[in-house]
Amino acid sequence: METTRRNIVLSLLSTPLLSTPLLATMAHAASAPDRQASILDFGAVADDKTVNTRAIQAAIDHLVKQGGGTVRVPAGVFVSGALFLKPKVNLHLERGAVIKCSTDMQHFPVRRTRIEGHFEDNFNPALINADGCDGLTITGEGTFDGAGRPIWDTFWKLRNAAPDPRNFPNLGVPRARLALIERSRNVVIDGVTFKDSQFWNLHLYKCQQVLVKNARFQVPDDYKQAPSTDGIDLDSCQDVTVDGCHFSVTDDCIAAKGSKGPHALEDKDSPPVERIRVRNCVFRRGHSMVTLGSEATIVRDVVVENCTATNIGNVAVLKLRPDTPQHYEDIHFRNITLDSEKGEIINMRPWTQYVDLKGAAPPKSMVRNVSLVGIKGRFGALGAVKPNPGQTEIGNILIKDVDVQLAKTGFDTAAAGALRLENVVVNGKPFTL
Repeated sequence: METTRRNIVLSLLSTPLLSTPLLATMAHAASAPDRQASILDFGAVADDKTVNTRAIQAAIDHLVKQGGGTVRVPAGVFVSGALFLKPKVNLHLERGAVIKCSTDMQHFPVRRTRIEGHFEDNFNPALINADGCDGLTITGEGTFDGAGRPIWDTFWKLRNAAPDPRNFPNLGVPRARLALIERSRNVVIDGVTFKDSQFWNLHLYKCQQVLVKNARFQVPDDYKQAPSTDGIDLDSCQDVTVDGCHFSVTDDCIAAKGSKGPHALEDKDSPPVERIRVRNCVFRRGHSMVTLGSEATIVRDVVVENCTATNIGNVAVLKLRPDTPQHYEDIHFRNITLDSEKGEIINMRPWTQYVDLKGAAPPKSMVRNVSLVGIKGRFGALGAVKPNPGQTEIGNILIKDVDVQLAKTGFDTAAAGALRLENVVVNGKPFTL
């Protein structure tokens, strides 16, 4: 796998968007030895019913004792509960290999885990868990399958029966993410598919120097709203590149997350989300291409470029929580091609679900240096730029070189002084505020 990692890094050396420090760090990352172990040698059975948690974990633990290596998953459907990778142990899924979540949650025993901007003492771990695994690679043409449909059905049944369905908590139903990687540096995820996740697909927490490349995130087209099936959640992470990925989910494709609440800036467990690069991706379905929030404090230096979006709900979503001090800065979308009859190009509005000031005064927030440049195609509407009244300072929002066919014209804004429109054409005509 050292050769695999080196080849991945060398293939990116000519790409200007990946920073030189990131490439250098990845190239010198602590990596696993070439030693390999097949899960078949530890008793795993590919019959789509045997729960293989013990066998797969045994392969991981064997390599730990040997000083590291790569766990290989051959073709076949291997059902499993929560698995825990260890430092210097990588994971490779061969073509046709599937690690599939058990839907019996006893195989995901509750533990303390990071979720939705805080630590929950009693929630389910992910299918794949990795903590402090510097140099981790998860590669191959195989699939992580969340088997989510019965879990989603249970969620909607309970939510619809709640006295106030809107406030039914996302954590009100036991369910597993597909992958939680935390406190790890120099991580490469290349080629794998994340499918039918019960909850978030790929949750990265407090990670640095991460490359997610050629991965797919998907839910079935015939399921209208698979709850909380975010593609990638960047929780308190820095220096992350998402390159050449395909998203077809029913929640945020990519979400920048951190802490929440009036004292969020004091949360030492939630450093800023910084230096994020998203490029060459296809956003086929989802609530948004990229969302800041729901739980987020400081998010800065984000570039999304050279992407296409079809049947997507929104391009850029900046959720403004009235109970959380937020700082969104240097957020840039450029060269985006759209093909949808719905959605907003920018959705910057107050977000009030689950708000709790905890008796504190409403905090101040700031949004500045946001741009959308080089947007073309057809879509629903330009969108909205509206602050939390008396709380949000908005400055320098640029929309430039836009040529779109829209189902709805107009722009919903309460911050016109912060907006600049340059060379914006809507339905064949120049558009001004």
